[in-house]
Amino acid sequence: MNAAALLADGSVVTVRELGPGDVSALLELHRGLPVEDRYLRFFSTSPHQLEEFVERMVSPDPPRHVVLGAFRENRLLGAASYVVVRETDFAEVALVVSHTEQAHGVGTLLLEHLVSLARGRGVRRFTAEVLTINGRMLRVFTDLGLVVSIVPDGEVVYVELVLEPADHYLDVVGQRESRADVASLTHVLRPGSIAVVGAGRSPGSVGHAVLRNLVGDDFTGDLYAVNPHAKSVAGVDCYASVNELPEAPELAVLCVPAKAVPAVAEQCGRRGVRALVVISSGVDAEELLRVVRAHGMRLVGPNCLGVSTSSPAVRMNATFSAGGTLAGGVGLVTQSGGVAIGVQEELHRLGLGLSNLVSTGDKLDISSNDLLMWWEHDQDTRIIALYLESFGNPRKFARIARHVAATKPVLAIRAATSEAGQRAAASHTASTATPSVTRDALFRQAGVIAVDSVPELTDAVVALSWQPRPGGRSVAVLSNAGGLGVLAADACVQQGLHVAALADETRKALARLVPQTASVHNPVDTTAVVDEKTFARCLDVIGADPAVDAVITVTVPTALGDPTGGVHGLDGKPVLAVRTGQTERLPGDVPCYAEPARAAAALARLVERADWLDRPREFARLGRIDLDAARAIVAGKQGWLPPDEVVSLLTTFGLPVLGGTLATTVEHAVAAQQAYDAPVALKAVADDLLHKSKGGGVELGVAGAAGVAEAFRAFQERFGDRLRGVFVQPMASGGRELLVGVVSDEKFGPLVVTGLGGVDTDLLDDRAAALAPLSTADADDLLHGFRTAGHVLAGTDEEAVRDVLLRVAELAGALPEVVELDINPLVLTETGCVVVDARVRVAPARHADPFLRRLRTT
Repeated sequence: MNAAALLADGSVVTVRELGPGDVSALLELHRGLPVEDRYLRFFSTSPHQLEEFVERMVSPDPPRHVVLGAFRENRLLGAASYVVVRETDFAEVALVVSHTEQAHGVGTLLLEHLVSLARGRGVRRFTAEVLTINGRMLRVFTDLGLVVSIVPDGEVVYVELVLEPADHYLDVVGQRESRADVASLTHVLRPGSIAVVGAGRSPGSVGHAVLRNLVGDDFTGDLYAVNPHAKSVAGVDCYASVNELPEAPELAVLCVPAKAVPAVAEQCGRRGVRALVVISSGVDAEELLRVVRAHGMRLVGPNCLGVSTSSPAVRMNATFSAGGTLAGGVGLVTQSGGVAIGVQEELHRLGLGLSNLVSTGDKLDISSNDLLMWWEHDQDTRIIALYLESFGNPRKFARIARHVAATKPVLAIRAATSEAGQRAAASHTASTATPSVTRDALFRQAGVIAVDSVPELTDAVVALSWQPRPGGRSVAVLSNAGGLGVLAADACVQQGLHVAALADETRKALARLVPQTASVHNPVDTTAVVDEKTFARCLDVIGADPAVDAVITVTVPTALGDPTGGVHGLDGKPVLAVRTGQTERLPGDVPCYAEPARAAAALARLVERADWLDRPREFARLGRIDLDAARAIVAGKQGWLPPDEVVSLLTTFGLPVLGGTLATTVEHAVAAQQAYDAPVALKAVADDLLHKSKGGGVELGVAGAAGVAEAFRAFQERFGDRLRGVFVQPMASGGRELLVGVVSDEKFGPLVVTGLGGVDTDLLDDRAAALAPLSTADADDLLHGFRTAGHVLAGTDEEAVRDVLLRVAELAGALPEVVELDINPLVLTETGCVVVDARVRVAPARHADPFLRRLRTT
């Protein structure tokens, strides 16, 4: 284990396992403890045989004995260790931190990494003995976020920590990570000093453009230029190298040739620079990242446009984009410099500016996850916009985005996601798990508003910036051109909005305002003769209707007048205007779109956000789960489990399984049928037979010894040496059939899928997907997310089906060994549901903790 991570103050440390080569560093750490710390650590001020103790600590004995250390530039700041107690899943834990480094989060960070490592090696609980007077150590344990029990016994307190990472623990870890990230990003987005390295004299050079922008926006801090061939550039004094700068700049912007970047980064690190923005492309990424980590710097890029902050306290435009920056409330992070420029220019035209712009380029270090945490705490940022071509850590992204979106809108432009790499899926569930389906599920559950273009992004941003949240999805259309009003109403329906039925009182009030030839039904057509005052009164009347949640106005100028001037905002209800031309801002902060479809799409984004904010956030507490038994079933297995083990596994998670008997002989199969004393289903268990019905491996309604024997022998003839047995099941009572499944993605985690089951699975590709873990709201969305859900679920026990979805998601999250699961069919009735057939594929799990606090090192 070797990871870089942030302390509470934003500084970078390296966390790694200690070995025999670290004895001297560990001895120095212990010998440097003051008397009081030594007493609290060893219950003695003069520990005997310290050298022998330290050597024993770092003796190689994984997984029974592990020591982790935190280093800053080769200095050991602290160490955390555990020793497994005999042949149990308990381990005794200990922690020591240099006195000068305490209160910086070293101990907490080490314990987090130790917990993650221990869990991956089968340890389930930590125990510790702490002196009663050691309040600081007790606080470290209690504040960690794990379930903790404390039992005082005289001068000693016995502590026990449960290592299961419950939701509360992940929240607490996320809060610590957010604070540390914000501290480290201050050097990037609010630096007190900047050096542009490679600031060329030519106006056409990138370095010159960056320096000119910093000067032009009147950067509030100290500004330096590094160019050995010039005395000054853009009015800024030049220095021959980073080493010759009068002070260590907080941020360095590197615009030097690619081959020179690692060496210049090394100079910056040695000089004490805290962060780098590398504009250059074609850089040796591995070498650059090695230098950055060695010196504890943060990095934007390489191959990026740069960064900017519009706050009056900073006024930093360290980009090579044309023109100045406009202060505003939109935080923008993008991998593409072109997208960054396009979004910035479009928002600028509408009078909207950016709080920050961060072009991550190749994002070797700082990514959208970091910026989301920054913007959550940044009061200047009200809306967040993302352009992502890839996810470094999508599971952490989903958790952070869900937390941030609860207070600030988060939008993302969907980059083209290639499905060329999709493997030839063996199961129905796996065939659903395309990259775009997985990405869209992540966005939807995390509350990220997904769009497909820069215009769609800016359309949504202006609506979110200027209009209130709608109370529902019922829309009224008010127009002076009937045809365009109809198009607007159609566009609303296509976006999943509802055309409101206006109340009788509303229609009567409108009739008193407009000509007899007008239409007072929604969409309302005032005709072309009304003036702007009348149009405004009509808008007020419609806005007062309780059935209306939002209004779209559509106006065109005629020889008789232009009612656009009558469009105004309503109290508590969004108003979006349409007028041929381009998106603009009407008086009263009403966004005006060039065509009805764009207004309807923008309104749908407002509704999408309102719906997500109103969703319950709780995760169900499920009973009847035997996790130890489940782990025992999958331990050491690989491939598709036999049917009897599938039944056992699903049963450990409380799933309603029909069950059955795996028979390897005719006699065994006959005995099983006679024990059920009813007709049975016989299912062949054969190598490479995944879809049994399609492959001729199912016989239904088989009764009597002769019938069972005949079916068994038919399977033997059909599958030959491939046949491993026959699964005998009682016949399930009839009902609607669903598919429920899971496929695990190494980065995104388990994807839960549901849709039409049984023979309909192959006829109609009608499925919905969501990423585990599932909240109750996620499960409801999944249950109703496929096209035919209303028909399939009619008259069935939806609560029972929802419980199945939640339990399947719980299984997928708790057992990373389960890489694929198909329940098909799940038979639904009025009083419950039952798993009739299921398949489970397992593989050895590679322990990966997506929520562990760490920075990229490779």
